Amino acid sequence: MGEQLPEWARRIRALREARGMSQVAAAEAMRRHADRQLPASEHLERRWKAWERGDNKPRKDGYAPLIAGALGTVTAAIFPPDERPAATDLLTVTGMDTLEIVSRLQVSDLKEATMDGLRITVDKLCSEYASQPAADLIIEGRQWLRRIVEMQEQRLSFRQRRDTLELAGWLALLVGCLEYDLGDRRAAEATRQVALSLGKDVGSPGILGWAHEMRAWFALTSNDYRSVLAAADAGIAAAGNHSVAVQLVAQQAKAFARMGLQDEMATTLERGRVLLDGMPYPENTDNHFVVDPLKFDFYAMDCYRHTGNDRLARALADEVIRGATDYTGKARAPMRIAEAQITLGVTAARQGDLDEALDHGRRALSGDRKSLPSLAIASQDLADVLTHQYAGEEAAEEYLAQLRDIRRPT
Repeated sequence: MGEQLPEWARRIRALREARGMSQVAAAEAMRRHADRQLPASEHLERRWKAWERGDNKPRKDGYAPLIAGALGTVTAAIFPPDERPAATDLLTVTGMDTLEIVSRLQVSDLKEATMDGLRITVDKLCSEYASQPAADLIIEGRQWLRRIVEMQEQRLSFRQRRDTLELAGWLALLVGCLEYDLGDRRAAEATRQVALSLGKDVGSPGILGWAHEMRAWFALTSNDYRSVLAAADAGIAAAGNHSVAVQLVAQQAKAFARMGLQDEMATTLERGRVLLDGMPYPENTDNHFVVDPLKFDFYAMDCYRHTGNDRLARALADEVIRGATDYTGKARAPMRIAEAQITLGVTAARQGDLDEALDHGRRALSGDRKSLPSLAIASQDLADVLTHQYAGEEAAEEYLAQLRDIRRPT
């Protein structure tokens, strides 16, 4: 494809080839996503070839959404904004560091700058979920949650009380996710219930939606697929326009994949894709409770890996790893990368390359940041292939023993 191709052109070609589509078929597939009359087939084919060469970048209010639809992904995943929001610096915005914010939380007259600092701190903690060791982050999350709860005894305005309770709701969600990652399901469920209650108290669609999403996630990793569908339906009803609705739809697609209902899976993935494509690009794509466009490929990758669409699963795994790695080669989202490595391992094993499969599998288990339940359910696909195709192979048996050490929450 050439090293000088724009990233968007490389991705268009990679996804088209992964779907086994000719350029003619891909160009024609755009019509299914158009709400207007498109030019003749010959014209669309010429345009598609030009796009794959990196000529004439499609406009986001023109062909770009149709290209994304034809390739089964989100527009911003192929054509991200040219300018991304800058990271928020606590000291720059508020003039205070963490220690000063903590000290000011103790006073009875809470200033707006202190509230801003608290909001930034909660956003920062939620943004560290993907990369920080769970055992470390959970300590900090619980400390801040305790501080916010203690603030309720102070003299707060109605708005401050409501805002601090909402921040407590987001922190409860974060702590609950970390508890589940660490294998403590009972604590995670109790914390989820706290978040759900706080979401109801402050009327937050986002908190309510994520509390239901956690229930769907717990059910998915416990192989209770009917409960996944029910929890997701409840969350979608509560979430309103919050992006968590997309993740709830994705959990349903994952459940359908594991139930062997591929038509329902495909329909649900498309519903989630359309929903996410209609949402504005998020201000902070690192926040765990924000669904960014690149995450859609992560959802789809899981579904296609499980249903045996190896070509597409592998292509999406490559895109997930690329999107979760920064320009220095550092992992921005190691848990996404781990599941992508599992996917590459599964496809390699199915194609008869045990060495490559085990290499990817070992990489998936080597990181410091793990979600044990999510890694367990993803690695089950690899375990199944190794068990059926490589029974008796010493290297495969050794790796299977490693996988058995991953304990699901009880």
